Amino acid sequence: MCQSVFHNRPDTQVTFSLINRSSQVPLARLIDEGELREQLDHIRSLSLSRGESTWLRGNTFYGKRQMFRPDFMEWFENLQLPPYFLERVGDQYELTFEGSWPEVMLWEIPALAVLMELRGRAVLNDMKRFELQVLYARAATKLWEKVERLRMVPGLRIADFGTRRRHSFLWQDWCVQAMVEGLGSGFTGTSNCLIAKNRDLEAIGTNAHELPMVYAALAGDDAALARAPYDVLADWHQEHEGNLRIILPDTYGTEGFLRHAPDWLAGWTGIRIDSGDPERGAEIAIDWWKQRGEDPREKLVIFSDGLDVDKILELHEKFHRRVRVSFGWGTLLTNDFRGLTTDDRLAPFSLVCKAISANGRPTVKLSDNPNKAMGPASEIERYKRVFQVGEQERHEVLV
Repeated sequence: MCQSVFHNRPDTQVTFSLINRSSQVPLARLIDEGELREQLDHIRSLSLSRGESTWLRGNTFYGKRQMFRPDFMEWFENLQLPPYFLERVGDQYELTFEGSWPEVMLWEIPALAVLMELRGRAVLNDMKRFELQVLYARAATKLWEKVERLRMVPGLRIADFGTRRRHSFLWQDWCVQAMVEGLGSGFTGTSNCLIAKNRDLEAIGTNAHELPMVYAALAGDDAALARAPYDVLADWHQEHEGNLRIILPDTYGTEGFLRHAPDWLAGWTGIRIDSGDPERGAEIAIDWWKQRGEDPREKLVIFSDGLDVDKILELHEKFHRRVRVSFGWGTLLTNDFRGLTTDDRLAPFSLVCKAISANGRPTVKLSDNPNKAMGPASEIERYKRVFQVGEQERHEVLV
């Protein structure tokens, strides 16, 4: 994603902001501001090691060797993330990042991971030695029981998408090792590049909502706005020479996106379902492929929204004979401590870091779930009109 932005929109100025959807979690009371600043300052001091750079330059990703071009890698190797702006407001933190899009976008994942881990440490600090040992033994057992249920399903394909809201780096690494041992070839890789490198696994993922959100914000009029979600995929297609062809259609409503999509998108590898009713989203995609003369059985459907074992098993059973099914398992893989502490103080919560403006214009996300919508109310209404989004069903945002 960063390489695509670096080549296509390098001068776009963006603002990213932390958004705590779970306002009942008082981050500013749990996390010391000085400790948070220390961690954020440390992130700004980081750069690629020689081994990490060599791995990125020479590794094969998605069947393509040297996917990252020399001009991008030279820039990336010399990158220092831009400054951050942190302020305590009541029981929450306001954390924002401003600057050129290729630089600012790289703040999202480490910022979220640090906040989640510091919140976890704040809870763990109140626990004694044996209490901690029992906590992790129970969490490990909980995860392994999930793996045992999943390993019984033939043809299951699951990747780790849990970096942003993990319990901690070490816990995510342990979870990945458990998946490797328990699922074998059914575990397809991890979106965490460092773990992928260290564990000799596939680094795997899809593009994200920020791409159409920023392209849409840059659109000069309603006609350009309507084209923006397809313009970004045209740039993506050219950047990656026809590789990495997974559509993320729900930024401004899946139905409308597919209804107006150009024919060449139907030939892409598959689609990621990331909001709304996952069964309905998959059915819409299947019907769309059929209408465009494509065989759905050859298409990949990646489910990735708030997944846990029951839902994974249910969706696999319903669709595995009709499409190629895969799962991007996130927070409830790498941060499921629900029910393991007093008052559920380690339960995962919904924390995101999103682009809120591009070149001074507000960004908007509609989603297939209106509870995930973001942006100024007037712009949300405009986007609904342009993208012909009608009534939507609300779904609880778990993580």
